[in-house]
Amino acid sequence: MSAQGSAEGIVVAIDGPSGSGKSSTAKGVAAARDLWYLDTGAMYRAVTWWMLRNGVDTTDPAAVAAAAAHPVITMGTDPAAPTVQVDGRDVAREIRTPEVTTHVSAVSAVPEVRERLVALQRDIIARGRRQAGGIVVEGRDITTVVAPDAPVKLYLTASAEARADRRSREVSADAAATRADLLRRDRLDSSRATSPLTRTEDAIELETTGLSLDEVIAVVVKLTDEAAAGTGSSAAV
Repeated sequence: MSAQGSAEGIVVAIDGPSGSGKSSTAKGVAAARDLWYLDTGAMYRAVTWWMLRNGVDTTDPAAVAAAAAHPVITMGTDPAAPTVQVDGRDVAREIRTPEVTTHVSAVSAVPEVRERLVALQRDIIARGRRQAGGIVVEGRDITTVVAPDAPVKLYLTASAEARADRRSREVSADAAATRADLLRRDRLDSSRATSPLTRTEDAIELETTGLSLDEVIAVVVKLTDEAAAGTGSSAAV
């Protein structure tokens, strides 16, 4: 069933810190309702990868800003096989390296980078609404900046231990080191001046620590169906 929130389709906006289950949940919901999927975090990673590959000092905001318009980012929106390309090159694996992870928060904090990628994200959202009946978008500023009028707005969270365990299993890393890095990124992403990670008052907070992925997906699918039918609820979950 394709969820139709309006003549142009529905938008499901999901924010939250790393390891809260955003990506897996967003892909699962998009697949369940035959919608497009967009991982905005991958876009910031793609720009970061390009900066590192081209010798841009990612600790210098002015240098990052000057180069922000150069990389051509192309996102595939199939939830079963999302793709990320930079200048025509598939970088889906390369953007997940520890080096990119270390530098992505600094690059993401540069206003020129965010301005360019937010414009691209909004264009993809508009096309998803027109062409696919809707789109599920996940990141850190979707409910606050990218799609503040989305009919479904969620903030996923989980304990630091749960998030570290999930992420360390994904990347085969030490859980303690992963936890420290997640907390570091939380601080940077929540304190940056431009589009910080935060929960809006009208976003439903979903604590995922004690829930299975299927359970989380089921909750979000239900909210999506309610919103598509015009009966969305803002009740806490």
